[in-house]
Amino acid sequence: MTTVAAYAAPAAKAPLERTTIERREVREHDVLIDIKFAGICHSDIHQAREGWGEAIFPMVPGHEIAGVVTEVGPGVTRFAVGDRVGVGCMVDSCRECEYCKAGLEQYCTEGNIGTYNAVGRDGEVTYGGYSQKVVVDENFVLGIPEGISLDEAAPLLCAGITTYSPLRRWNAGPGKKVAVVGLGGLGHMAVKLAHALGAEVTVLSQSLRKKDDGLKLGADHYYATSDPATFQELAGSFDLIVSTVSAPLDFAAYLGLLRPHGTLANVGAPEEPIALNLFALLGGGKSLAGSMIGGIAETQEMLDFCAAHGIGAEIELIAASEVNEAYERVLASDVRYRFVIDTATI
Repeated sequence: MTTVAAYAAPAAKAPLERTTIERREVREHDVLIDIKFAGICHSDIHQAREGWGEAIFPMVPGHEIAGVVTEVGPGVTRFAVGDRVGVGCMVDSCRECEYCKAGLEQYCTEGNIGTYNAVGRDGEVTYGGYSQKVVVDENFVLGIPEGISLDEAAPLLCAGITTYSPLRRWNAGPGKKVAVVGLGGLGHMAVKLAHALGAEVTVLSQSLRKKDDGLKLGADHYYATSDPATFQELAGSFDLIVSTVSAPLDFAAYLGLLRPHGTLANVGAPEEPIALNLFALLGGGKSLAGSMIGGIAETQEMLDFCAAHGIGAEIELIAASEVNEAYERVLASDVRYRFVIDTATI
């Protein structure tokens, strides 16, 4: 075992603090990564504060990891020392079920192993990216192309793939009208990616406060959902709506913005249950869907796509000591658009 510095939540809702954790020695197919940057995802806050249910403490959050390979196991074939790499939301799966074999490891029938707040197949608790180093099986490591800086690449490992996957699944592209609900850490990536895919992009946000940003990021239109006229004016407009917010929505109102056979894909994860009148779906044969990150192959596809189109996350780089303040600012929507920890400061 190797001891490394990290930032951890010692208990639910407790402030994160500097500590040390143990990383396993490199095994046959393992890659040792010197973490350079770690993005702060809203899901880190949900889990550290047990918003999604009972969690494992102490917890080292972080599943938007970008770094450099410093050691590989003797059986590793995909990576070499010095490679720029990333790790996203999972570090293992059963690898044998139909979904794993289809490249949908996130839907593993035995459950994928989360990068943190999980127990690995070896029985050890997983710790995330708010740390100096991590050891991961090569099959769950991604290559970060040279066209993306490591700090701007880190959020792509969650925010990027979380929004890219539904855009690809529901064929966002030329001739399609796509709306993005919310312009935060996920939403700003959805706008960039949908624009790069060739879709006509509309942002639906509570206010017009970020309108200039949205248009610069690639949106063609920007509307305030606090204005009731928005839902009248845009009724029946969109082929696809991607909701990125973690607060409950009036789903019936948003379904009314879809064209017949349109889809509202939800990637946000509210802590509260929602209510829905099914007539909102029946009229127009519409779909309310969910999407959770993406498989390893699709995540690599997304990274390559971002490199080819010059896409990185809009970030605010912080020191590790600022993580608790950053959590509060995320909850207050006071970040444009993703905090990234410089792990050299841990």
